[in-house]
This record gives sequence, structure tokens and C-alpha cells, in this order.
Amino acid sequence: MTSAEVAAALRCGKPNPPWQGEPLLGGTYGEEEIEAAVAAIRSSMEPTVGFGFGAGPIAAFEQAFAEYVGCRHAVAINSAGPGLDMLMRWLKLQPGDEVIVPAINFQAAPLAVYGAGGQIVWGEVREDTLQLDPEDVAAKITPRTRAVFPVHFNGLSAPMDDLQAAAPGLPILGDAARACGGEYKGCPIGKHGRATVFSFHTMKNISTLGEGGMVTTDDDEIDAWCRAQRFYGAPIEEWGTSNVMTKVQAAVGLVQLGRLPGFMDARHRLAEQRDAWLADVPEITRPVEPADCRHSYYLYTVLVDRAWAGEKRDRLVTMLNEEYGAGAVVANRPVYASRRLLAEHTAGQRCPRSDELGERLLCLAIHPAMSDEQNAYVTASLCAAVGRLR
Repeated sequence: MTSAEVAAALRCGKPNPPWQGEPLLGGTYGEEEIEAAVAAIRSSMEPTVGFGFGAGPIAAFEQAFAEYVGCRHAVAINSAGPGLDMLMRWLKLQPGDEVIVPAINFQAAPLAVYGAGGQIVWGEVREDTLQLDPEDVAAKITPRTRAVFPVHFNGLSAPMDDLQAAAPGLPILGDAARACGGEYKGCPIGKHGRATVFSFHTMKNISTLGEGGMVTTDDDEIDAWCRAQRFYGAPIEEWGTSNVMTKVQAAVGLVQLGRLPGFMDARHRLAEQRDAWLADVPEITRPVEPADCRHSYYLYTVLVDRAWAGEKRDRLVTMLNEEYGAGAVVANRPVYASRRLLAEHTAGQRCPRSDELGERLLCLAIHPAMSDEQNAYVTASLCAAVGRLR
């Protein structure tokens, strides 16, 4: 952006309410979602019907999502967290069994390894994509490695085929909580790997009334395991608890799934605008979209120059939020920097590259309902703040 373009974009003033780095509703809701929810409620009012978890909308949502991803199976659950737990329990980890997890991550995936009794092994991420580095994975495989657990970080696919090549014979289990709608090698995220977990939390690319999730797989055994695990484990005589999705959530999910392509197109258009506007800001490295991927841009993640790492990056985030209302968040530093439990569990392990990247990354607000003018304001705020800190 030129200085004149920055000034023009900022002329509208600080938004009220201000943007959030992760908007609390990741998509948009309309009358169709309201009508679907009301219809599901009305159909449940008879004592002989109720809201039973075997209701039609749940099966319909599972089938539609499986068809969208291109998998044989999709299992609806009440949140992504239980889905991650289910996959780790499916591994039947024994003390000392290892699962490789990217260090730059949200806490959910490593906590699932910890909760299932496994040993977390932190993997480095690549500097260009911030995805789990296959070369580092190959170097960290031992006879005790049971799985590789990449996250499709901030909306971009992990390099699934490269990870499988680095870990031959091991299951690659994906955390796509932030990546619904993204693509890898011409297929929606969720097709590659042994199984994938999605989130429909309120912040995510589609949402089922604030919470919800899905597990996709072509593996019949994992499908049966997850279906049993989501309701007390009785069919397989294993421990389980209740993690079912409601029919009202599923009814809304069907509508949201139909709107997902439009959400993705809007996010992509905004990101492309932003890429062009930031092309001449040397202190900012824009997000990378590899040729074999389509980014879902759950977050628009940039890196500041190495000289700006840490305190200067933090000042930039504060300025964007407090002075401009443009919405910025650090998502995420290495997990061991924020969760003492996991730091103690992995004592002696550190990922120097991830440590450095965690002090350089920041994410700018992006949302499919954001107008071109609002997108220009957010981008101009970053340009202006960077110019002030030079």
C-alpha cells in the first residue's frame, strides 16, 4: 500500500466494535440456519421423538460431510477435542510410546497424546508454511514412535504425503480444527491421512451452534471405534463417554456446509487483496500457499522480520488491537511455552526454529463477511503501525 492508500483506508476511523484477531463467529448465520434449527426443535417436541442422537439430521450431516471430503466415513461429535482423544485412544498407547506433534500448535492435540498415556515428541515446523517439517519428523522417529499427529495450521494443509514418506507404515492423524474448507492435492483437507478431526466451534470456518466436530476416515476400524467411543464404548466393550452431536446442531451444520464454498471464496479473495497490499512492506513476510494447496485462511498469519522478534512484535500486536481496533493475535507460540503441564512432560525437548518463529508470527483478523473497505482498513493499520515502529 502506498502512503496515500494507507491514509485513505484509515480515514474511516477505528471500528466499533473493534475487530478481534479470531472473530467469535467464524462464518455467518442467516435465516436458513434459524429455520433449520427451529424445524429440528419442532420435530422433536413429541415425547416419542425427542432430540435423540440417532435422529435423521445427524446421519444426513455425516453423509454430506463424508461426500464433501471424499471419505467413506464421517462421525459427528460434540467437539473436536473428544475426536482428538478418540484417535489417541485408538492407538492404545503404552507408557513410553511416542507421538510426534508440531511444537507450534494449539494445546488440544498434545493434550490428547498426554491424556491417552503417550509421550509427546515435539516436531519442528517449516519456516515458510509453519507446517510440521517432514525432515524433522524423519529424524525423530524411534522404535517407540506410534503415530505422527500434524495440525493443518491456521487453515493450510500439512504436507501429508511427505509426512507419510517420512514415517512409512505409521498412521498420520490430522488435526484440521482450523482448516475446514482447505484443500490438498485437489482434495478437501480430511481425505489424506488415516483419520482427520474437524472443529465446528463458534470461531471456526463453519459452526454448529457454537460447538461440534467431525472425524473423517476411510478406515472401517477407526469409524467403528469412534462411533462406539462417542457413546460409552458399549459396542466394542471399551471405556467411553458421551460425546454426541445434537440433531439441532446437525441440522444447522448441513446449512453451514452448503455455504462453506462461499465462505472459502470470500476468505481467499480477502487474502489475495491483502497479499498485494503488503507486497512492499519489507518487515512483513506474507503467508505462503503452496501450489498443491488451497489455503482456507482461518487466520491470516504473517511473520515479522527477525530483528522485530519478541518485544517489538508484541508492541505491534498491542498497537493493532488497542490503537487501531484492527484485530491481531499470536496464534500460536510453541505449546510448551504456555502450558506448564506439557513443558514438564517434555522436559529437555525444545525446538529452536519453532521458538524463533513463535516470537515472530502474528495473525490479522479475517472474516468472510469482511468488506473490501474493512479489509483495506485492517491492512492499512498494519502498514501504519509498522511504519511507526521502524
